[in-house]
Amino acid sequence: MTNDNEGVTSAHIGAGVDWDARAADFDEEPDHGLRDPEVRHAWAGRLRGWLSGCAGDVLDLGCGTGSLSLLVSEQGHHVTGVDLSPAMVRLARQKLAGRDAVFLVGDAAAPPVGERRFDAVLVRHVLWALPDPGHALRNWAALLRPGGRLVLVEGVWGTVDPVGIAPERLTGLLAPVAARVRVERLSDDPRLWGKEVTDERYAVVAMTGASGEQSGDAAAAGQ
Repeated sequence: MTNDNEGVTSAHIGAGVDWDARAADFDEEPDHGLRDPEVRHAWAGRLRGWLSGCAGDVLDLGCGTGSLSLLVSEQGHHVTGVDLSPAMVRLARQKLAGRDAVFLVGDAAAPPVGERRFDAVLVRHVLWALPDPGHALRNWAALLRPGGRLVLVEGVWGTVDPVGIAPERLTGLLAPVAARVRVERLSDDPRLWGKEVTDERYAVVAMTGASGEQSGDAAAAGQ
């Protein structure tokens, strides 16, 4: 299914999608299933750079079938995944069976993790579709331990009526909760997507801390 946005498919449209129905074929997209060794290797390398080298607790929000969770687990981290779709969570549990991982059904904007705190919160292609992304970012930052980090993979898709969240908007929303922000362009690495892409895709790594201490990376993204 496509719409009037060039290159935008139903996989990118969060609102109104029956994700339980999508679960069975969700991993067929190269960057969802990570079945191609080159795509898998590319994501593993990025995650290694975004997350701490020390084993820690990682919260994967909107985890889908758990493909990124699996890579994170393979790098020695304990993973808690959250997804609104019971079918997605069921597949994630199967994918990481026997590993140090827990998967919960729940809202990514308000994860059902109680008083637990994490070393990193990982979110891919979720924030842009939330009704109040600023509120979600504040919730996520509150789930981090001191020195923790938000790892946000986002983008802007389409040319007619673009959907998504631009990096300068995202870094602005992070200003109240992040001490240092790094923006990393992902559009020019086809290994991540299994093909060449022409839309805007990027990652933001935000270290939590006092407001007003953003690095030059965030300022540069807004230029």
